[in-house]
Amino acid sequence: MGQKGGAMQKRLRQPIALCLAGLLTVATSGALPISCHQEKKIPINDALKQSYLDLFDYAQEPLYSAAEISSIRDGLKEGREMCVSGFKQKASQYGKEIEQAQKQLKDDAKQITASERRDLHCKIQNLRALQSQAEILAKHAIPIAYENRKAKLDLIEQWPGKFKEISNQLENGTYRNRRWGDVEDIGFREIEKDQVEDIKTGQDAIREMKTSGLMPKEIENPQVVDYVKRVARRVAEHSHLKVPLNVTVLDSKEINAFALPGGFLFIERGLLEAVDDESELAGVVGHEMSHVVARHGHRLMRKAQIANIFFQAAQVAAVLLTGGAAGIGTYYALQYGFYGLGFVLDLNLLGVSRDFELQADQLGMQYTWNSGYDPTGFVRFFDKMATTKGYVEGASWFYDHPPFYERMVEAEREMTFLPKKAEVVVQTSEFDAMKKALVKVTAKAKEEEKNRPSLLAPEAGCPAPQKLEYEAGQPIETICGQPGSRSTD
Repeated sequence: MGQKGGAMQKRLRQPIALCLAGLLTVATSGALPISCHQEKKIPINDALKQSYLDLFDYAQEPLYSAAEISSIRDGLKEGREMCVSGFKQKASQYGKEIEQAQKQLKDDAKQITASERRDLHCKIQNLRALQSQAEILAKHAIPIAYENRKAKLDLIEQWPGKFKEISNQLENGTYRNRRWGDVEDIGFREIEKDQVEDIKTGQDAIREMKTSGLMPKEIENPQVVDYVKRVARRVAEHSHLKVPLNVTVLDSKEINAFALPGGFLFIERGLLEAVDDESELAGVVGHEMSHVVARHGHRLMRKAQIANIFFQAAQVAAVLLTGGAAGIGTYYALQYGFYGLGFVLDLNLLGVSRDFELQADQLGMQYTWNSGYDPTGFVRFFDKMATTKGYVEGASWFYDHPPFYERMVEAEREMTFLPKKAEVVVQTSEFDAMKKALVKVTAKAKEEEKNRPSLLAPEAGCPAPQKLEYEAGQPIETICGQPGSRSTD
């Protein structure tokens, strides 16, 4: 039995909801209601640790001087450079130690015992693991974390003006003229013609995936699979999807979801482990489904020559992320031009990718709203991934320089313009049951992984690889320290 989440939505959005409700019902003289004004100002560094949703409520008016913001911006730049440089040096040092160990293997090949040889193999494996961790932190995770901080600083600086603009659009009714503003006609309007023509492309992709051995096995637990399909079907029924929906739940620890052209939606176990409520899952499903509806895969295939340039680099990144099992989201995004959440490629070089993501964000929130879910679910999941839980394990979500600030502002704008509902679904008992069933699936997968060969660890029976400073859930300050301070060793 579903539990309605109206109270949770009001708790999350109460300040801005009170302000904008007034603007929707009565004309004002330009002064915002008293509830819109902030009574307390917190230190700006503390503000940067808040969620996007909280910042949208908090920073509706200018709170900090230009000098304060400029100082923090300079500090973020310095901190990022220091942290990236530090981990690049670590990766380089591990590389030198690997070379030394390999040289010892070669030079002492005739003298060393079998036990000593095995110890050197284990040492090399451990160093490779440390090197790959340092590289993924330097190339992906640290830039992502600092990009997120910068986006929140941009929000604090620029949101007061955007908030006023949104308020004016609500007051004069021009918000209805935005792209796809006719949300009452979802299901009766057309976003992109000829979705059916993409079915064969998706089928070909799946066939090649299986032939190449890159398809992780599917989860067989019916409680997990049936639940995910029910949520996806609910969102699809309230969208513009014109092709049959095919949902596959993959037994992969990657925090990822992606869709192939023609209505083929893939949800990976890691994502199910990462979501905290049903509205977050629905938000991700809505986003991915929107890529299918807008035929982004078909349109990006025309840029395949750009993708091919970076295909090899992306494969290497996938190996680092998964410990040897190439990320299928990465592989097939590049092969078939589809831009999903797991797309490891330079967004700027594709040119249209930013627009595609903004389109999918907007349509995805509309579909989750139309399905009766809390439309903030996608933003809460995005925020969580970018802040603590996902910028390492889910680095493929945010590769390179994603437009965090623009996406978050446009998401807030869309959520504000969507007609308010008295109650929305945030959590359900079915979600809780799925999570309990998923625990057994994950435990079984971890047990099977123990003896699974890895490109990074061909020698069986070695001690578990060491970890660097990073532990899941740590904020970036813990990993990098502050400018002038040392990282934790």
